[in-house]
Amino acid sequence: MKTFVLSLLIMFGAVSHASAADALSVTPQAVWNLVQEDADNILFIDIRDPVEIMFVGFTDTIDINIPFKLVDRTQFNEDKAIFTMYSNPDFVSDIEKALKAKGLGKDALIVTMCRSGSERGKPSADYLLTQGFTNVKYVDHGFQGSAVKEGAMKGFRTMNGWQNAKLPWSSTINPSKINKP
Repeated sequence: MKTFVLSLLIMFGAVSHASAADALSVTPQAVWNLVQEDADNILFIDIRDPVEIMFVGFTDTIDINIPFKLVDRTQFNEDKAIFTMYSNPDFVSDIEKALKAKGLGKDALIVTMCRSGSERGKPSADYLLTQGFTNVKYVDHGFQGSAVKEGAMKGFRTMNGWQNAKLPWSSTINPSKINKP
């Protein structure tokens, strides 16, 4: 009987069957509220390449920028018309240093934010979970949000995300929050 009830709960979404390495998303507004209420106990990280931040925008709400992936300007992907990215070899150690600087351990809440939430936000949070961090989430739809699929604004990132939630951001970087190797 217990198995039948559990199966029904999973089927209707009342119980999540995600693996231990699946990070959960949080809305930009929820992250903003968490930072306002308990900033000392959260590590909020922008994981975009600093050059991307320079051209797209920045929120001073983050604790620090620690890129998960870095742009390799020597490798161009012709099919996607983009430069390739490589994993930051210092990502985990830089996260550990940032936690230590705030007096936090690997069990503290860590929230990662990329441009859209899916290509680096979730993968970075999942990766941190596999590295022994126990409470990692990512910003749903990231900093810039999702691209519109139709109409005059097709291709522009004007839906959801940090910027479109009208949370604090600027076109100017705060250089003191950019992690320096």
